Amino acid sequence: MTVAQHNEQLDRVNAMAPEDMIRWAFEEHGPRAAIVTSFQDTGCVMIDMAHRAGVTPRVITIDTLRLPKETYDVMDRIEAKYDLTIERFQPDPERLAKMISNHGEYLFFDSKEKQEYCCRVRKVESNDRALATLDVWFTGLRRDQSQGRQDTEMARYVRAPDDPDRRVLKASPLVDWNTDRVWDYIKVYGVPYNALYDQGYTSLGCVICTTPTMPNEDKRAGRWRWFNAKNSALGANADKECGIHVEGSGI
Repeated sequence: MTVAQHNEQLDRVNAMAPEDMIRWAFEEHGPRAAIVTSFQDTGCVMIDMAHRAGVTPRVITIDTLRLPKETYDVMDRIEAKYDLTIERFQPDPERLAKMISNHGEYLFFDSKEKQEYCCRVRKVESNDRALATLDVWFTGLRRDQSQGRQDTEMARYVRAPDDPDRRVLKASPLVDWNTDRVWDYIKVYGVPYNALYDQGYTSLGCVICTTPTMPNEDKRAGRWRWFNAKNSALGANADKECGIHVEGSGI
């Protein structure tokens, strides 16, 4: 597509309601579109929306091999309820073994650089392999999730990791929803959700690297919590990322 065609399509997509955007993507792009989710609340809602729109979505998760049991449990419930098979992209075994051999299983405690390295091997590289199969990438990003995500666009084109000349449409249909709206949807439609939310979690990732949050904390304060004190001068400790959506950790 030309730049003009990309811009024209972006205008159309950004004007769509979430359900219409999801329906359009799977009808237009088929298996080249996917909901890529860590089974946080927004991702589960998008899967239900696809089902209600009459399409069977391709659903991808990045299985770091360090996810909480509750996350694997909700995957099973999602597969059963919507009669679909979740594709699990896992880290390259050789890369993973080399990292652990050189730095240990818990290298992410050592430094910002090692945390980013662990996330790259376990998450970012797996996500890149998933994106190589996609033209439309649905994410659960929302503007209310952190200070660093307040300017997130509903849809934009990003460079494909497998080909610098190819673009992938990155879409976040629920970008302007807030927590209450997401959970109202979950309750009304009986959407399966991760049981960690009932334990005080507000953002979900790997075991150890994700903890519950206090009511006055930012939704992502529980990610890599041991870095929070070092970040206290920044105020909200809010801009922490694994590298999938923002280069580096933001820590």
